[in-house]
Amino acid sequence: MDFVNAFSWINIRFLLDGLWVTIQVSVVSIIFSMILGGIAGTVRFSQIPYLSRLLGLVIDIIRNLPLLLIIFFTYFALPQVGIKLNIFWAAVAALTIFESAMLSEIFRAGLNAVPKGQMEAGLSSGLSYVQTLVIIIMPQAFKSMLPAILSQLISLIKDTSLAVIISLPELMHNTRIVYGQNTQYVIPMFVAMTLMYFVVCYVLSVLSGYLEKSKYNY
Repeated sequence: MDFVNAFSWINIRFLLDGLWVTIQVSVVSIIFSMILGGIAGTVRFSQIPYLSRLLGLVIDIIRNLPLLLIIFFTYFALPQVGIKLNIFWAAVAALTIFESAMLSEIFRAGLNAVPKGQMEAGLSSGLSYVQTLVIIIMPQAFKSMLPAILSQLISLIKDTSLAVIISLPELMHNTRIVYGQNTQYVIPMFVAMTLMYFVVCYVLSVLSGYLEKSKYNY
């Protein structure tokens, strides 16, 4: 009976509220990460003296740090230097820092995958380096990068659960609150949470697979 009662509309709605926060954090983080990761990946691809190497070092450091450590840093350490973020934006900042490093490598790999002759053709036609990069190289690269970007978004959605450590009211956090009130709800709440994560991530994985197939049809 407790198993059935666990799925009351109040509990499910509370979990859906958490899922909505998860989606909000994920969307905002991926937008910022796309911007910063795109800039970082382009700078590394362009091999700007000193700057590209320095940026590569920073990216390598971030990629090899635990995301949980970055979350702790944005929420607990930044206030010590006068930068105080609320829970939502601390989670967004941490995820953005981490995902930007990951996406920068996806962008760099995508740009490198475009045949070098495309850059030479653009330059020989009178376009500047930046114009060639924006008009010719990036559109071709983005098509091949999109499946990998979606896969990274799937990972980001799952990574939001780590923000439970700073009490972000996302799906994992709300699930813990529900079964914390009644230990008989542990299994049903985990079932509900699993289904919610699965539906969101599965839709994105199907979309990623479709884009991957479409890429080879051109």
